[in-house]
Amino acid sequence: MQRSRAAIMTLTLAAAVSLTLGTSGVRAEGYGKDGHAGGGHSAMGGHGMGGMMHSSTGHLIRHLLKHEKEIGLTAEQVTKLKDIQLNLDKTRIKAEADIQVAERELKALTDDEKSDLGAIEAKLKQSEDMQVGLRMTSIKTKREVLGLLTPEQRAKEKAEHDKVMQEHKGAGSGHGNPHGGGAVNPHGGANPHKGTGTPAAPGNMSVQ
Repeated sequence: MQRSRAAIMTLTLAAAVSLTLGTSGVRAEGYGKDGHAGGGHSAMGGHGMGGMMHSSTGHLIRHLLKHEKEIGLTAEQVTKLKDIQLNLDKTRIKAEADIQVAERELKALTDDEKSDLGAIEAKLKQSEDMQVGLRMTSIKTKREVLGLLTPEQRAKEKAEHDKVMQEHKGAGSGHGNPHGGGAVNPHGGANPHKGTGTPAAPGNMSVQ
């Protein structure tokens, strides 16, 4: 029985640590310091998929407000979008704080070998339920936002989004080798590393 209990405890600890690392290490694309979405920009990104879902909805709202004239938004629509954005931010901030607290409490339980396995399981479920709640809020909010737009405005929003993406791609393509072509040996001749099995360093990658 002691060996069996020890094995169960080991598996539970491993799962809890994995979950903790996943939720705290993966900072999804929430609002960063500069207010832009995207990996690496967020100081307080959401947890896992919940953060990504929020980022998608938050990005949509910011895009609509930034291009309100091009899309043809009315003053009433702009006001509603700002209200929705504020409510989404407030919900996200509170949910992420609650999730972080739950994760800290989970870590304290898993660090204590005498902790009851039922308490650990309950804390795991609590954290997961809060993350699911954040994702559902984001999904509902996105539907609410799209529901404010007319079919014509949706088409214009898509056109503006595609244009922005093309601009990003165009800007990203200019960061390659300034001389064009492949790698250049500054000493002349062929690349000394060619055929040696040493991989060439990857070029700069644009972040969209």
